[in-house]
Amino acid sequence: MAEAKTYKMLIDGDWVAASDGRTFESFNPATGKVWSFIPEATADDVDRAVRAADRAGREGPWSKMTPTQRGQCLRRLGDLLADKSEDLGRTECLDTGKMFKETRWQAKYIAEFFHFYAGCADKVSGETLPIDKPDLFVFTDREPLGVVAAIVPWNSQLFLSAVKISPALAAGNSIVMKASEHASAAMLEFGALIEQAGIPAGVVNIITGHGDPCGKALTTHPLVARIAFTGGPQSARQIIRNSAENFAEVSLELGGKSPFIVFDDANIESAVNGSVAGIFGASGQSCVAGSRLYLHDAIADEFLDRMVSLAKGIRIGDPMAEDTEMGPLCTKGQLETVKREVANAVSEGGRILCGGDQPDGLDGLYFQPTIIDCPRQDMRIVDTELFGPVLSVIRFKDEAEVIRLANDTRHGLAAGIFTRDSARSLRMAKAVRAGIVWVNTYRVISPIAEFGGMKTSGYGREGGFQAIYDYTRPKTVWMNMSDEPVASPFQPR
Repeated sequence: MAEAKTYKMLIDGDWVAASDGRTFESFNPATGKVWSFIPEATADDVDRAVRAADRAGREGPWSKMTPTQRGQCLRRLGDLLADKSEDLGRTECLDTGKMFKETRWQAKYIAEFFHFYAGCADKVSGETLPIDKPDLFVFTDREPLGVVAAIVPWNSQLFLSAVKISPALAAGNSIVMKASEHASAAMLEFGALIEQAGIPAGVVNIITGHGDPCGKALTTHPLVARIAFTGGPQSARQIIRNSAENFAEVSLELGGKSPFIVFDDANIESAVNGSVAGIFGASGQSCVAGSRLYLHDAIADEFLDRMVSLAKGIRIGDPMAEDTEMGPLCTKGQLETVKREVANAVSEGGRILCGGDQPDGLDGLYFQPTIIDCPRQDMRIVDTELFGPVLSVIRFKDEAEVIRLANDTRHGLAAGIFTRDSARSLRMAKAVRAGIVWVNTYRVISPIAEFGGMKTSGYGREGGFQAIYDYTRPKTVWMNMSDEPVASPFQPR
């Protein structure tokens, strides 16, 4: 085995260790072995990063660049990302256990987000106002917020960073990015592209560490103007409390328990394939995983026969191998949670149709593709995000019933609807309480489309043109065009 690599953080254009020299281990989920050492940032390290970002945004070359010049930097960054997608994908595979063919593709595709926002950078504008007073010219201008604290989880870390970094930079902000403590390496290697893209030192800083002190020091820092967070509700609640210290704007994307609804008129082959991809793709480690499958009674048995057959044939193994179809889970704690909740579902009356345990003959954090027939909506597994390859199946009789079941959840990020009835698909898209609805497809993304949830799946949106406006604040300017002196407030008119 190759010697474990020791990484450094990017602060103010320099690659630095933690100020006290401490590191923590990062494990390869496919082998369970330590493969790298990551800096454990102190509160002082966080302060240095935030202050560097503040200086770069207010006083440095970044603050003097035109929006078009910022866009050129973003386009170069996207090009570099595409060129380095093979290396970045390999690193993310080693660090997270996600399949190399997926991480490689994703690293290349997210270049499109930087290209999209490169084009948006000089399209942000204010407006003139038809004010209700004479001799006054009033207009608004859009200014960057300042320092953005961006915090991402380990899964799809490069993608989740791109949807924060690209609009924030396009709008003229500076950034302190906290990489996940479970898999930081790909973000740190991405940081090496920042200077090559022509982005000045201090504009993008990448720090690593745990929630306390690193995350806490970042989200309470008085110079942070916005917090963009992707993760779980428990951490989000703490971040909201932390933001009371600096009144930073907050956006949250918190995952979900997405319903995947199949009506009796659906194309069964398409729906089965969509459901398999929606739950077993990325080993179920996706915030939009279609982990609640609702099947119309008339097609449920046929559907499950086909899906179980496909699930049993999924090739589990080394995520670096091209013929692997599902890799391991990322952390040991995650694996233990999946095992515990599957066992609990069985105790509540769930019937395992396939999977339900770790596969034989494999080291690492692997779990079989698992389908559980659930007799009741109120089973705990139906509304618990597992972040693993476990599907809960519930049957329904009609449209009204499935709308009630789909909305009977704390979550509200995504939903899938399979039907050939166009009127029904529109009714369902409107009725299901989710921020993203896919009809006759699933897990499709684009920089052009907004992304986000409701309820405990968070608030705010990422992606789309509007996102760049969300990283600005309007300033209203009043100009008196009259040559007459301003009237004295103390003399009668």
